[in-house]
Amino acid sequence: MTKPRIILDCDPGHDDAIALLLAGHRCDILGVTPVSGNVPLELTSHNALITTQILDLDVPVHAGVERPLVAKARHAEFIHGETGLGGPTLPERQRELASADAVSFIVDTVRANDDVRLVATGPLTNVALALRQAPDIAQKLAGISIMGGGTNFGNVTPSAEFNIWADPEAARVVFESGATLRMCGLNLTHQWMIGPEQIAQIRDIDNAAAHFVADMLDFYCNAYAEAFFAKPEGPLHDPCAVLVVTHPELFEFRERHVAVELRGEYTRGMTVVDERGLVRRERTDPPNVQVAYAIDAERAFALLHESIASYTD
Repeated sequence: MTKPRIILDCDPGHDDAIALLLAGHRCDILGVTPVSGNVPLELTSHNALITTQILDLDVPVHAGVERPLVAKARHAEFIHGETGLGGPTLPERQRELASADAVSFIVDTVRANDDVRLVATGPLTNVALALRQAPDIAQKLAGISIMGGGTNFGNVTPSAEFNIWADPEAARVVFESGATLRMCGLNLTHQWMIGPEQIAQIRDIDNAAAHFVADMLDFYCNAYAEAFFAKPEGPLHDPCAVLVVTHPELFEFRERHVAVELRGEYTRGMTVVDERGLVRRERTDPPNVQVAYAIDAERAFALLHESIASYTD
């Protein structure tokens, strides 16, 4: 079976690193394009390189944009730690960036190849700039799989999820681009929670990848306990955006129109999902996104477990 060809646009971050691990086993990764998000660009680029090194993935990393299109950069160290990969003892980095021009890499790669999908697990700044620079790639892409937004709640504000909130202007460009979009928002990702029992199962795999992931998840779940839930468990956000590409049968999708709010005092960064079920749409906006509403979390974890075990020492 042919693996899907992807570019992984990310801001590692624990769950981005796990998304990279999943993609390394189940996709043909043409490149990784870090963006400022969970931590500043220098650290997301470093973390992408460290992760590919630990997993022994021969994948080029092209650094992207260090700030949002309009607003100042904001980060999520309270979940991911000051480095973005709090928890594991990381090796000295041996790898270097392939370039510092992720936007050109995205444009050139999509134009030169058929059936490329973008998997975007961070703020959408790189993706928006690529679509602005080369609007033709919106139709050339096989699709864009987004971890971001949600249908009914946020995590940095009551209404806004971090990846969209961090650069809502970029998100609006992407959502209005005409590309085929799939959205894994908080309403979906909070159905795939991970805690001590699952972390123990991962650690029992007993290879370098398993210990890396387990150490990350220990830190991540404890950070969630302090910030949100008061118990050590957290949602596996970003791996969902990979599985949407590799195993879409695990998900339930609905066609929806999704807009990004830019100006609301309490709602900036919100993904406004039209749930009205309109039959006649002459005077309103047609669906532009396949929104994921449900996931088979048990099967998703089995696929993650299998992927971790594939990384032999």
